[in-house]
Amino acid sequence: YVGQEKCRPQTGWATLASASDWSRPPRHMAGTPYWYMHTDQWRYDQFTAAELTSPLAEGLMDGMHAADCIAMSAKLGWMPSYPTFDRNPLALGQLAADNGIEDVVRKIEANEIHYAASDPDDPKNWPRVLTVWRANLLGSSAKGNEYFLRHLLGTTGNFRATPSTIKPRDVVSREDIPEGKLDLLVALDFRMTSTTMHADVVLPAATWYE
Repeated sequence: YVGQEKCRPQTGWATLASASDWSRPPRHMAGTPYWYMHTDQWRYDQFTAAELTSPLAEGLMDGMHAADCIAMSAKLGWMPSYPTFDRNPLALGQLAADNGIEDVVRKIEANEIHYAASDPDDPKNWPRVLTVWRANLLGSSAKGNEYFLRHLLGTTGNFRATPSTIKPRDVVSREDIPEGKLDLLVALDFRMTSTTMHADVVLPAATWYE
């Protein structure tokens, strides 16, 4: 069945990965905006956010880009976004322990600590390690596979799109579009999938069905 490959990771890994023994429910980020931002698909988007609004809308999204909407949702707490800030969360936790949570809030309000979604191409905000367990992300389930190959992995691919002239209003759009953000790709699978072919490390995992 479609999706059955997720059963084992969900039951065996979800509690650890989501710290569900500490707090429930876990704050998962939706996959679509995560990959849209980190594979730089927003750089090629030919539509403004206003083009997708109702004809009766009051113009609140005029001049905005979909990337701006994602960044706004992170800042206002509407949707989890990872990484959340341009700082290591362990360092932020230590800062709060040393100086009080009010100091962290003050630094965020003073724009001394920035939301990562506001500058996704800053190297401090890149995803660095990706673990794929029993899923074939690259070459199969990834939406916009060539963006994954170029911008996430830094490999060659059949890339045809050109960057859009439409720029975000609030999100930083750096001149150079990064290629190759990941430092490590780990695949856990018993099959020779297209994802395992791209992985740095392959762990031949066999679980319920093999």
